[in-house]
Amino acid sequence: MKALFTNAMLGLVALSCHQSSDVPMTEWQEQGIASYAEIQHGLPTYEGVTGVYKRKNEANLTVSLAEPSVVSVADQEYGWGYFQFPNIYRALDGRLVASWNMGADAAESYGKGLNSFAVSSDEGKTWEEVEGEMPLGGGLVLKDGTSIKNHTPVALKVSELDLPKPVDSNKEAYGRSFAYYRMSELPDTLRGVYIARLSPGNSRWNVEHNVLNDPEALRYTDGNLFPVVWWGDMRIEADGSVATVTYPSFYEVSGKVPAAGVSFYRSKDGGKSWDIVSKIPYQPDLKLDSNGGKRLSLGFTEPAFEILKDSTYLCVMRTTDGLGNSPMYLSSSDDRGRTWTKPQVFTSSGVLPKLLQLDNGVLVLASGRPGMQLRFSTDGKGHKWTDPFEMLPFEGQKEQVSCGYPDLLPLGPNRFLVIYSDFSHKNEKGEIRKAIKVREVTVEQVE
Repeated sequence: MKALFTNAMLGLVALSCHQSSDVPMTEWQEQGIASYAEIQHGLPTYEGVTGVYKRKNEANLTVSLAEPSVVSVADQEYGWGYFQFPNIYRALDGRLVASWNMGADAAESYGKGLNSFAVSSDEGKTWEEVEGEMPLGGGLVLKDGTSIKNHTPVALKVSELDLPKPVDSNKEAYGRSFAYYRMSELPDTLRGVYIARLSPGNSRWNVEHNVLNDPEALRYTDGNLFPVVWWGDMRIEADGSVATVTYPSFYEVSGKVPAAGVSFYRSKDGGKSWDIVSKIPYQPDLKLDSNGGKRLSLGFTEPAFEILKDSTYLCVMRTTDGLGNSPMYLSSSDDRGRTWTKPQVFTSSGVLPKLLQLDNGVLVLASGRPGMQLRFSTDGKGHKWTDPFEMLPFEGQKEQVSCGYPDLLPLGPNRFLVIYSDFSHKNEKGEIRKAIKVREVTVEQVE
């Protein structure tokens, strides 16, 4: 115990190098999850703080969260979808780039570039909105230096398409209506996947319409529009192949389309063609997930995917869908995605999870709604997680305090940035306006 305490204090000294001397020191005792049926507020870390996280009274982690850095503040009140869904990446010139959505959260906005951005030249401490095109960078960098990323084209009007008979149709909790079609029977523009590619020396991204080898895949209409959506994290495997877990993933079962799961694909040619490897079908835990049997269309969505240091493939999936705050599930594979464990409930809520394994072995999970949370895992598998570190207060709030969509960017072996939206930010006039914020976080295991 004495050795653990000493190591924790040494960790705090190292962590405090990234913080000002007046940042308060604290200690967090793990509480665990009392019930998956109720939202449990985690550890309040709304301002800059450094401390020791203890599990069963023994130090487990030293964690330091810097003061939030404001990227941008809305100049007026905006509805849902605007000043939300932020992303962050490092440009080829070394600057950091933060972007956020400035359009409706609907298929009508897909592919239209409705966003704003800001850049930082001091590793995220200060930000400036600039004119012109977003600096080049981002995406997944392949071994030959090429970068690729998913591209979502503009959704097409159903009335202008020659479509076959749908396999099935239904409505989901947010009021949207879906009709499902076999991808193999659709016009060419609605098949395959769209990938943006940035080759070394090029000055812009080029969009490719590439092959998706998945004979059972379905595509869907969303109201009066037909989007081509294929979203998910990409990772490079040990042999240089690219793996991805994507959503939405719809398949026909006995003439009906059950609630979506997620699908695992692999590309051996740098993203020019993708082969289906496996699926994680929607399998709700009806004992821990009270809404599990009510989801008609969106079951598992927004999967986070990471390849861990021991070669385990980890997938974390959202279920929150307008029925109430529903849990996130996790599943893992030890055979490169050919088979997956039965998904397990491990939180009471969460949307758009993001995973990042730091070089020091700590696994980071960011997710939101309600609020915005960070969790950490040190077991090397992502099975055991800390209590959530709450970055925004949400208790007693009638409205959402954030869209809940984060993004993560590593800065070093023990440091990263998290970007998120804050709906309760006060501007210089004291007015409540949406804001995009970034925080630097440093985390170390206590040996």
